[in-house]
Amino acid sequence: MIVASLAFYLFAFIAVVSALNVIFQRNPVHSVLWLILTFFNAAGLFVLLGAEFLAMLLVVVYVGAVAVLFLFVVMMLDINITMIREGFMKYLPVGAFIGIVLLVELALVYGGWVMSPQAEALRLAPTPDITQIDNTEALGRIMYTQYVYVFQAAGLVLLVAMIGSIVLTLRRRPGVRKQNISTQVNRRKEDTVEVVKAPVGKGIA
Repeated sequence: MIVASLAFYLFAFIAVVSALNVIFQRNPVHSVLWLILTFFNAAGLFVLLGAEFLAMLLVVVYVGAVAVLFLFVVMMLDINITMIREGFMKYLPVGAFIGIVLLVELALVYGGWVMSPQAEALRLAPTPDITQIDNTEALGRIMYTQYVYVFQAAGLVLLVAMIGSIVLTLRRRPGVRKQNISTQVNRRKEDTVEVVKAPVGKGIA
């Protein structure tokens, strides 16, 4: 029990410090690397809670795909750090307002959970037998029944994010030859094939 508590506080402390570094780092590449460390520690917390499927999902999907994609996009974009710093004070009131709203919402959620009459009964509810249903099946039943529309909406959000990253990294440079599929499909045989009759015993210059 003591080892589990120590592991929880260790993972939680590193996760909080990593999350703060994601915000306060000046280099975007360093922020993404701190974000990867945050995901790893969150996965450790999931393992301590017995949700090994979510921990694996966090490492494989978020660390192995999403965070690496963020890293590639940040490295490919020509980000002007000086220009971003100049506009910090301009957007500080809006950012502070959004942050306060999020804190208020989190406080309302936590307060509702603590003061709700059903909260104590839910906390004392027995854990389902792991031999009857595992984490993957339980998560799938909830995700694809009660939250199927939210799941599809999340897929659309990821699709929009993927299209946005492609648009941001797509650059038009002069003098670069690109493939024109319509021209290739509509070309005629006379424009691409030349029949030459070579003299006997001589080559073609």
